[in-house]
Amino acid sequence: MSGTAYPGVMIFEVAAHSYARFMGRFSDPLAVQFVQLAGVRDGQRVLDVGCGPGALTAQLVQRLGSRGVSAVDPSRSFVAAIHDRFPDIAVQRGIAEQLPFADRVFDAALAQLVVHFMTNPVTGLAEMARVTRPGGVVCACVWDHAGGTSPLSPFWRAVHDLDPRAPDEAGRPGAREGQLEDLCAAAGLKHIEPGTLTVEVEFATFTDWWEPFTLGVGPAGAYVSQLSQAAREDLRIRCAQLLPPAPFQISASAWSVRASS
Repeated sequence: MSGTAYPGVMIFEVAAHSYARFMGRFSDPLAVQFVQLAGVRDGQRVLDVGCGPGALTAQLVQRLGSRGVSAVDPSRSFVAAIHDRFPDIAVQRGIAEQLPFADRVFDAALAQLVVHFMTNPVTGLAEMARVTRPGGVVCACVWDHAGGTSPLSPFWRAVHDLDPRAPDEAGRPGAREGQLEDLCAAAGLKHIEPGTLTVEVEFATFTDWWEPFTLGVGPAGAYVSQLSQAAREDLRIRCAQLLPPAPFQISASAWSVRASS
């Protein structure tokens, strides 16, 4: 990750396929539910804020066609991946707090698994409202990191068993029940409707689950990357002890909010 272009912003400057292997199994089915929550429909123009390598973008294109979808992300590698995957959609490099779009040009603005990585979530959500037409939809969701039901919860439990002082993702904005609603209210959004979205993902082997954590993606990947070989092996063993015998399923929940601009 690098923040050279946008100081203070967490940027996932990793290969798109690495992020997809790390989080794609969860973000892909989550996107299906998230689009349903937003209620997007044919003929609308919708913005994907923090599009990553395209889990939500793909669902939006499927429903609206390429001309109805725009996307923005601070990561060069993700923007390039979107260009390659969806050459006909409008994708730009930028951050939520300074969206490179005019006022009131979209029917909806969606941020899937992004708010907790914004430097200023209130500003980011307010920007989403700015580019959305009056009465349009603003939606966001964040994994339940604080409540222990995120896809990464087993990993962080193992980390804290071995390293109790290690920082995790529970303190990130929107990761606790009620926080997304508070952030939306502070951003001036209206008709705020909170909810939860839950997905289940099956893993055939423990290695299938563990290996993506070694790719250096996000806070979890950064934590693994800085460990010594011995400490990494201790963590791998502790994770295996906490998880059920393979094959197993991981159920993951995200806090969600639907509001209007």
